[in-house]
Amino acid sequence: MANKDCLRIAQIAPVIFPVPPADHGGTERIVADLTEALVAMGHDVTLIAPSDSHTTARHLAASPSLSLLQQHHDNVPPGVPGVLEALALEQLRQHLDDFDVIHCHGEFCHAALLGERRRHSLTTIHWRIDELDRQLFFAGFPDLPVAAISHAQGAGIPTANRLGTVYHGLDADRFNPGNGDGGYLAFIGRMTDQKRPDRAIDVARATGHELRLAGTVDVGNPDWFDQHVRPELDAHIRYVGPINDSQKETLLGGARALLFPIDWPEPFGLVMIEAMACGTPVIAWRGGAVAEVIEEGVTGFVVESHEEAVAAVARLDEIDRDRVRAVFLERFSATRMAQDYVTLYRQLLA
Repeated sequence: MANKDCLRIAQIAPVIFPVPPADHGGTERIVADLTEALVAMGHDVTLIAPSDSHTTARHLAASPSLSLLQQHHDNVPPGVPGVLEALALEQLRQHLDDFDVIHCHGEFCHAALLGERRRHSLTTIHWRIDELDRQLFFAGFPDLPVAAISHAQGAGIPTANRLGTVYHGLDADRFNPGNGDGGYLAFIGRMTDQKRPDRAIDVARATGHELRLAGTVDVGNPDWFDQHVRPELDAHIRYVGPINDSQKETLLGGARALLFPIDWPEPFGLVMIEAMACGTPVIAWRGGAVAEVIEEGVTGFVVESHEEAVAAVARLDEIDRDRVRAVFLERFSATRMAQDYVTLYRQLLA
């Protein structure tokens, strides 16, 4: 890349998990893959992220991640995340003039720090945007450029803020395709009423399939797992806990399908494209971005009820797993994601 085309880009990560995360943390996974793809394109990239992160970019860190602190301290005060964010933003403040574009993936406070540099910043919202906190945020910073991660999510972002939409992407070499020879159905996600693993259990039982459940128990709603999932576990319905990338590749590659039975306005649904990277079709409940990610009858099926999900399981042989992988490479690679973000960066600088 010629020097005139090289951008000096800062990626500002959240403080909860390292970049990349060990076994969960979708935002941190996207920040990691975007950072590495931008470096590969020849840009001058700085990652501001916890000290337990790993990157080929320039790395600025002031503290470890919250998850690492929780491993070493029995009682982490509730104010610690705010302190960690303040320390990360102090790193950004000290280096503001080093960057052409500042891309933030955290919550709120960066908008105040950026001041006049807001016009050369981009904020990606990785969560739902239909609640009071986001409404207050957008109203207070109408000059903050924001990227949506799906059109469904973007429809709720004020026009004054909305710069564009960039779908998530993943390193194409992370997951290899599998043939689904395990014969089971898979669920990966937080054990919570937003992700509804109980629906996956019902579908597995109705279709006579084994089900393997993976993911963390939601720290904000821990009783839900004990009430709705644990009593259903047996030799056919198994919970394997949090899994890393290698375990995820094995689980998804051996599955006949990923069940994605959400019950909330899904902003994107990263696990859907992780399944596609493994060639595994997805049976997903309609909501949020689902219909944008899944191509009906090509990469899976979009359903609206238990009965439709059961019928979709019976149609899985119609899906060509090689085609599922090909669609992932075409639509959801980290390289494509980085190219789309660079387009938005150049719009800001223009």
